[in-house]
Amino acid sequence: MKKGKFNSRLPVLIAFVAQLAALTMILPLMVTFPSAGILEWAILHGIVAAIFSYLFKMATWWIPIQLSFMPAVIATLSIGLSPYWFGLGFCLLVLIYGKTYQTQVPLYLSSNEVTIALTLFLPPKKEFTFIDLGCGCGGLLSRLNKTHANGAFYGIEAALLPYLIGKIRNLFKKSGCKVQWGDLWKQNLSQYDVVYAYLSPVPMKSIWEKVCREMRPGSIFISNTFMIPGVTPEKSIRLNDFSGSTLYIWRI
Repeated sequence: MKKGKFNSRLPVLIAFVAQLAALTMILPLMVTFPSAGILEWAILHGIVAAIFSYLFKMATWWIPIQLSFMPAVIATLSIGLSPYWFGLGFCLLVLIYGKTYQTQVPLYLSSNEVTIALTLFLPPKKEFTFIDLGCGCGGLLSRLNKTHANGAFYGIEAALLPYLIGKIRNLFKKSGCKVQWGDLWKQNLSQYDVVYAYLSPVPMKSIWEKVCREMRPGSIFISNTFMIPGVTPEKSIRLNDFSGSTLYIWRI
């Protein structure tokens, strides 16, 4: 995928502009009315930032984030924790979620019900290749590998900690399950019979373009929960798991 085609950094920049615009409006008021408390100003700042986010037509879920960001900062600072804890927390989040601020794809873990559904769907005897785009800790790959010795299972994960867990999980096993650290957008999909993704609504249009461009005719693309905009799946499997997932299946 061309980098210019999917500018995933834009929402973060817009959120920053909304916060900055709100601060610009609030500062003169803080100077004019110095008697007001800092928490009250933080709440007002959050309201203004949320309004700017709405006017900028950001996704709905950004509104509560913008609303609560500054009050949360003030409340956290009042606790008096050492800055080292914040640094540690930040590093841990980066290790777990990677560049979520760019990809807008959080860490989703596929349920056991997904494993059962895919176990029944995948070929029972014919050899095939399977890749999980954003495989997390590699749990789905490990479980499918146990039920399908005829399959070669691959996963790619951009976040370091989940990748390491998935790698170690299969390090001492004689299995056809391989996990690599990298960017799913740079992964060539032409060598796989089945491509599985559990991403988010944001990249689905772009991932479909990649699928259509690279996957072989007759191969299968499966998306957990998130639809391709404007493209009807060949089949859908509703699951009774904790998130009420649905597997959407397209044959290329």
